[in-house]
Amino acid sequence: MKALNSIVTAIPPSATLAISSKAAELKAKGEKICAFAAGEPDFDTPDCIKRACAAALEANKTRYVAAAGLPALREALCEKLATANKISYEPSQVIVANGGKHALSQVFLTMLQPGDEVIIPAPYWLSYPEMVRVAGGTPVFVETHVEDHFLMTPEQFEAAITPRTKAVVICSPSNPTGMMYTPDQLRAIGEVAIKHDLWVVSDEIYERMAYGEVEQASMASFGPEFYDHTVTVNGFSKTYAMTGWRLGYAAAPKPFAKALSSLQSHMASAPNTFAQWGALAALKEGEPEVQKMVAAFKTRRDRIHALISAIPGVKCPKPQGAFYVFPNIAEYGMGSLEFAQRLLEAKHVAVVPGIAFGNDRCVRLSYACSMENIEEGVGRMAEFCAELRK
Repeated sequence: MKALNSIVTAIPPSATLAISSKAAELKAKGEKICAFAAGEPDFDTPDCIKRACAAALEANKTRYVAAAGLPALREALCEKLATANKISYEPSQVIVANGGKHALSQVFLTMLQPGDEVIIPAPYWLSYPEMVRVAGGTPVFVETHVEDHFLMTPEQFEAAITPRTKAVVICSPSNPTGMMYTPDQLRAIGEVAIKHDLWVVSDEIYERMAYGEVEQASMASFGPEFYDHTVTVNGFSKTYAMTGWRLGYAAAPKPFAKALSSLQSHMASAPNTFAQWGALAALKEGEPEVQKMVAAFKTRRDRIHALISAIPGVKCPKPQGAFYVFPNIAEYGMGSLEFAQRLLEAKHVAVVPGIAFGNDRCVRLSYACSMENIEEGVGRMAEFCAELRK
C-alpha cells in the first residue's frame, strides 16, 4: 500500500481515549459515573430555533445556497457583529462554515505557507496544533501559569516571535481554563501582532459564556490596524446549545474573506441549508434562552469553583467565562493522565487530563452538567485527594 499523508498519520490519538473507554466500561457495569468531560451545553436547542429549521424543511429549503452561506444569515451576522462586537463587516466578509472547527481549519489553510509558525498560548484547545500542522504550519507554544491565570503576556508573545511567525491564536474566554483577557490585555497583544505584521486568529466561540467580571471584547474592534490583522471565528454551538447543528463562521478583511470563500466553495460548498435557517432564528429570537443558560452556568461556576478551591493542595483560579475549571493538581505528585485514571478507578469521576491541552499539571472539569453531578462528583474528588495525602 502506498504511504498515507505523513502530516495526517502523525496526528496523535486522543490523550483522553483511555479515560473515555474506562468510563464507558464502568457505566455499562451499572456504576454511577460523575462525568465532567463534556465540551457542550447540557441544554436542549431552544424551540424557536428548532421550529425555524422545521419550517424550512416544510418549505423545501433544502437546496444549495451560496458557498459562503445563506445570504440572509450572513446579513444577520453582520448586524450581530456590528451591535455586539462593534466590528463592521459586509456580508461578503462573513463565511458560514460547518462548525467552528471547520471555520478554523479553513482559516489556517488560507493563511499559512509551509513552515509558517503559529504562536499558541498553552494550555490550549487541543485541536489548534493539529489544524496548524495539517495546513503546513508549525505550532509554537508559549507556556502560561496558574499564578498568571493562564494568560499570555505581551512580553511572552514577543519573545516567541521569529522570522517564520505568521500568526497568533487567542481564545477568550478560554477552553480549557475559562480565563479571559481584559480589553487592555487584548489590545497589548494586538499591538505586538501589528508591530510584527502578524495575523491574530481570535476564537470567540465562548463569548456569551462570560460572567461579568471581565468585559468581553473583540480584537478587531480596537481600530483599523487591529481590524486588518484579525480573523474573527465564532459559531452557534456553545451560545445556542447547537453543537450537533455544525454551524460556525469566520469574519475577515476583504482579501482574506475572498480567499476563504473560494476555498470553502471547493472543499465543502455551503453548510446545511435548513440548519442555517435555524441559525437565523437563533440570532433573531434566541436571546432570552441564551440569558437563561448563561445564568445557570454562572451559578454552577460559582459552586464548582468553591468546592474545588476547598480541596487542600489544589490551585484553581476562578474562571471568568466558558464552562470549564482547570485546577492544578501538581501537589499530588503525578501527571494529569495518571491522576485522571486513578480518580476514575477509585471514585468513578471522569475528568479530562490537562496533558491533552498542553499542561500536564492540571485537569479539566466541565460544569456543563447538573448541580447534583457537581456536588457529588467534586465531593468524590475531594475524598480521593484526601486519601492521596494520607
